[in-house]
Amino acid sequence: MNLSQCVNRAVQFNPQGLATVFGERKHTWTEFKERIARLAQGLKGLGVENDDRVAILALNSDRYLEYFFAVPWAGGMVVPINIRLAPPEIIFTLNDSETKVLIVDDVFAAMLPVLKGKLDTVTQIVFVGEGETPEGCVSYEALVENSQPAEDAGRCDEDLAGLFYTGGTTGRSKGVMLTHNNLLSNALNITPAMQINDEVIYLHSAPMFHLADCASTFAVTLAGGSHSFTPKFDPEETLKTIVADKVTNCLLVPTMLNMLVNFPGLEKYDLSSFKRVLYGASPMPEAVLLKAMQLLPGCQFMQGYGMTEASPLITFLDAKYHDLDGPYAGRLKSAGRAGVAVELKIADEDDKELPLGEVGEVLTRGPHTMKGYWKMEALSEETLRGGWLHTADMGYMDEEGFIYIVDRSKDMIISGGENVYSTETENAIYQHPAVRECAVIGIPHKDWGEQVHAVVVLSEGQQLTEEALKKYCAELIAGYKCPRSISFQKEPLPVSGAGKILKADLRKPYWEGQDKGVS
Repeated sequence: MNLSQCVNRAVQFNPQGLATVFGERKHTWTEFKERIARLAQGLKGLGVENDDRVAILALNSDRYLEYFFAVPWAGGMVVPINIRLAPPEIIFTLNDSETKVLIVDDVFAAMLPVLKGKLDTVTQIVFVGEGETPEGCVSYEALVENSQPAEDAGRCDEDLAGLFYTGGTTGRSKGVMLTHNNLLSNALNITPAMQINDEVIYLHSAPMFHLADCASTFAVTLAGGSHSFTPKFDPEETLKTIVADKVTNCLLVPTMLNMLVNFPGLEKYDLSSFKRVLYGASPMPEAVLLKAMQLLPGCQFMQGYGMTEASPLITFLDAKYHDLDGPYAGRLKSAGRAGVAVELKIADEDDKELPLGEVGEVLTRGPHTMKGYWKMEALSEETLRGGWLHTADMGYMDEEGFIYIVDRSKDMIISGGENVYSTETENAIYQHPAVRECAVIGIPHKDWGEQVHAVVVLSEGQQLTEEALKKYCAELIAGYKCPRSISFQKEPLPVSGAGKILKADLRKPYWEGQDKGVS
């Protein structure tokens, strides 16, 4: 199994079918294969060899999709970088992954002066944008046009396909090592669930660096369907693209769908082609779902639950269970059931399976689970102990195999579909000289699911405003990781007998009256 298999099948199955459409630029699957083979040769000419890392820092486009297939075609590994990261975080990712080639577009080429002199292993920078190629960069299109098609490197099965960085419990992000088997197994899991075939036109409106969007990237290609793109999510641009490209499928996190259905003049757009929405990252608010079902009666809504370490799909909630008052009422509160090639269990602290209905940690195993964390052997062994991926999500399973997530065993916050590990935010806050103690927790938010909240104790005689501390954090970490609200207190934070801050006590007042401690 390898990622090249997706392209080869698309060409064999639908050679003149539309592969990509980005504005006025369109390519068939035959043209797509030719372009990625040429780009692969161009990358090899820049020194890319087997297992070398090629990173991309760019907005969505048809060329981003080409990157996902050209890099493994050349024998390399992809490193898609979160576009919301702050410069210090981007530098860490590039150096930690030991990236050899960096690809940037118009937006992020402006960041190159900030990165200059701080990248340990990057030898070449490729410009993938629409404007003039900056000095010192190699033109993406020139690589494609001036290279002969390369033979596929033949990377497959347990060979690494990419490093996908996620937040860290220790204050540093982790490179999740995903193999060709991992990404292909996910494609095979999602294809029947989302009814993906060669007639699907999938819109990349969610960021393409995020594995939630990648869940469909390889599946749609494998089926010989079509890919449409907006550079980033914007409700008006998304609606216009759905109409123009006759989009059928899309991934929207609940906050995106909320913005879409509340967009003024929604009724003026012909959305008759729009058939399926996959959402994930956080549960769908009932009010948003009701409005979406009312305004988009021809569209099915489906939920996927997963994580980067699982490539990412673990469970799937079919459209028929999005039922508020019929025979399946109540299922909407669940995260669905295991994917077709996914094994699941709910386990106690000793990893022993618990009876149905009892709360424990969600464990999963199968071809979808990661190979481990890049250069973090001890953490890899701990997370994958006993052959099971330990998700750190707490939940229970009912008598029909539906999973219900009720809490998290790690201090992770999910806000607007983005994972925030509290330690990363705490590390930034602790760098301020006025701060003596801090704890970061997730509190409920009606639109974003959860909000990053900091509880701070200042050193004696120090003064600090909420806005000043927020601004300080924004210089060190991505905006979505910064606290949205801060409470200052004079008394020390509550601690256990072992001296650990009792975050459960800090969270309790915010979650009172709710049936679970996550949103």
